[in-house]
Amino acid sequence: MSFNTFGRVFRFSTWGESHGPALGAVVDGCPPGLELSEGDIQPYLDARRPGQSKYTTQRQEPDQVKILSGIFEGKTTGTPISLMIENVDQRSKDYSEVAKAYRPGHADYAYDQKYGFRDYRGGGRSSARETAARVAAGAVARLAIPEVSIRAWVAEIGGDAIDMANFNTNDIGNNPFFCPDAKAAKRWEALVDGARKAGSSLGAIIACEATGVPAGWGAPVYAKLDSELAAAMMTINATKGVEIGDGFASARLRGEENADAMRPGNERARFLANHSGGTAGGISTGQPVFCRVAFKPTSSILTPVETIDRDGKATEISTKGRHDPCVGIRGVPVVEAMMALVLADQKLLHRAQCG
Repeated sequence: MSFNTFGRVFRFSTWGESHGPALGAVVDGCPPGLELSEGDIQPYLDARRPGQSKYTTQRQEPDQVKILSGIFEGKTTGTPISLMIENVDQRSKDYSEVAKAYRPGHADYAYDQKYGFRDYRGGGRSSARETAARVAAGAVARLAIPEVSIRAWVAEIGGDAIDMANFNTNDIGNNPFFCPDAKAAKRWEALVDGARKAGSSLGAIIACEATGVPAGWGAPVYAKLDSELAAAMMTINATKGVEIGDGFASARLRGEENADAMRPGNERARFLANHSGGTAGGISTGQPVFCRVAFKPTSSILTPVETIDRDGKATEISTKGRHDPCVGIRGVPVVEAMMALVLADQKLLHRAQCG
């Protein structure tokens, strides 16, 4: 079976390949009557768009979205919303060597073992190009959760983390790294450029916070808000780990340290900490929902790496072409999109059961 759909009530399916004529998403389950146009989606695609600095892939894609269905007189109709983004700057010739041998760390070998053949041009469905469709779908999801604000940022590149004492939300959009620490962003210029010039790549950690999420979203056991969020983030290309709240650091705390102490509030409990990342028992507490996502270094690098060819013979591969020296940088709009898609789905699930 093939699985290209995510969500339970608010669902989306992505389609298309990295070097095909187009890619896109079909969003189903969106409530009717929401105002929606291409202009509501485009800013998020522009944030993810490649070729905006020397620190990302130089593939030039305008990523102009077209709404093909599900809209009438500027509002959603409740029927499937089809979104399309054309590919205009493919260079399939760059992948001649990839056609002969597998890139270690990429999905080449695994896809070949599963399907018996693979689309080596950019990796087909395993390419990070697929995430453009998620960002478009996430823009629609945001319309279903107007009470929620979502922001993500790069918290670490190549082991060099930001200093939270320097955190400034306004800085996130003022540098090519989505970095809230201006000093760290300056360091990362040399760090990422050095990896690029060396024909290598770096990993990154992205943090994401959603504020305004009311208490009560999520469900016990098999539809937990945090388990759905972790699953959503792990579907993003190159992700290798997800933390909710304090994540692994909570294992190093004592019980009294890890507990999110509560005091009386005006209408609901007032929390003194948020170690749990805004969830308890898989249900939102009304605190900010917070997660961190780890992105591995880009697998397509110029540095020669030992591998095998399709005949199983030993060889080396050096991947030419236009690739991100740190794929996590452009992951920020994607992480935000997946957060929005999960929260929209959980809101509608909550409404369906509890009214």
